[in-house]
Amino acid sequence: MVTPKGTTSIDSGVVAKIAGLSAREVSGVYNMGVGTARALGAVRGMVGGDKSTATQGVSVEVGERQAAVDLDLVVEYGVAIPDLAASVRRNVITGVERMTGLEVTEVNIKVDDVHLPEQDREGGGRTDQAEAGPRVQ
Repeated sequence: MVTPKGTTSIDSGVVAKIAGLSAREVSGVYNMGVGTARALGAVRGMVGGDKSTATQGVSVEVGERQAAVDLDLVVEYGVAIPDLAASVRRNVITGVERMTGLEVTEVNIKVDDVHLPEQDREGGGRTDQAEAGPRVQ
């Protein structure tokens, strides 16, 4: 953004943080990032309170006037994914455009996992298929 009094540039990390926080505000988003990134983020959080979790699961491409956002989401079980995606997309576009003045050209959403309520209980609520043997061969 160029004005008669100077230029303003916005780092891609700023856009990623805004997009990540905007996505997490939507009810039904349990977490963000693919499994490995979530596990590493949890370990970092236990060790030193890592602040990169705001951008976990977010990648952006930022130009002079426009931005494109890619999100990896984990959704709560029972949430209608198309409705959730529309809400996340709307919230991210509003947040990024309002705070940065950049036009958001697209918000691509990939749902990587579904969080089950049993996963919060002790033991994870998982039944071990290995004991029963494989269901298909």
